[in-house]
Amino acid sequence: MQNEKHTKIVKDTAASLGFDFCGIAKAQFLNEDARRLETWLNKGMHGNMHYMENYFDLRTDPQKLVPGAKSVITLLINYYPEKQQQENIPKIAKYAYGKDYHDVIRQKLHHFFFLLKEKIGEINGRGFVDSAPVLERSWAQKSGLGWLGKNGNLINKKQGSFFFIASLITDLNLVADEAAANDYCGTCTACIDNCPTEAILPDKVVDGSKCISYFTIELKDALIPDKMKGTFDNWLFGCDVCQDVCPWNRFSKPNLEKDFEPIAAILNYTHEDWNELTEEKFKIIFKDSPLKRSKYEGVKRNLHFIQTLNEGTVLL
Repeated sequence: MQNEKHTKIVKDTAASLGFDFCGIAKAQFLNEDARRLETWLNKGMHGNMHYMENYFDLRTDPQKLVPGAKSVITLLINYYPEKQQQENIPKIAKYAYGKDYHDVIRQKLHHFFFLLKEKIGEINGRGFVDSAPVLERSWAQKSGLGWLGKNGNLINKKQGSFFFIASLITDLNLVADEAAANDYCGTCTACIDNCPTEAILPDKVVDGSKCISYFTIELKDALIPDKMKGTFDNWLFGCDVCQDVCPWNRFSKPNLEKDFEPIAAILNYTHEDWNELTEEKFKIIFKDSPLKRSKYEGVKRNLHFIQTLNEGTVLL
């Protein structure tokens, strides 16, 4: 009975803080995920993201992150925007329209954990928001919140895939939800067929080293390889193609989080506006934005790359 009571507190508290979905899984070693991750890394599909090679054991065993862990609580928060970018301007992934989600959700997650301790008593745990060795999509699937699509994203049957995922690993014993057993992608290959760089492979494997998001965000080299020219489809920061073409995202609903309200510059800046942007203005306009991860130099590099469609042809 205590487990049921605590489980209800967890889910009610999550809903009260504006999390769209909350699921619970038993904290256990992710055996199958460990094999898949090892294979993916061995094939070099992480490119220059060498940090993904670190802490392998922590990624697959929650009890190494939180000693005595019994439950993994997974929380989803919608980021699908009501307003969209203008046509024919440098494109930004929708997750980066507003404030940096790491800061927004981390604060919300801290408050969530604080309220749980206030309502339940002394419990131990750690919260994670896409910045630590946690396989959050696997835990979301095990918590019944959706299935892993062919594009590697978690897809929720009610609202699609435009969600941020947060995890709270705790020593609190809770009632686990039933894992999502069904895969509703079926024979659809829209994400595979439409990926501009052919980064999405069969069997739910994404070659991260080919992904536009990798080149425009993760790659810190001064230049993007010439072989990628003409494939970026005007993406300046990140890429949403595989989500935009996914049939399940017809169920996406505009988010209600004020901190995800789009920055005006992202919605309206033309190629000319981006070209004229100074570093000083960049730091002011995007001081709370995920774009600061690429820094001014990275954004300018990306801009030059998408404007140079081929040798001698520049889009202005």
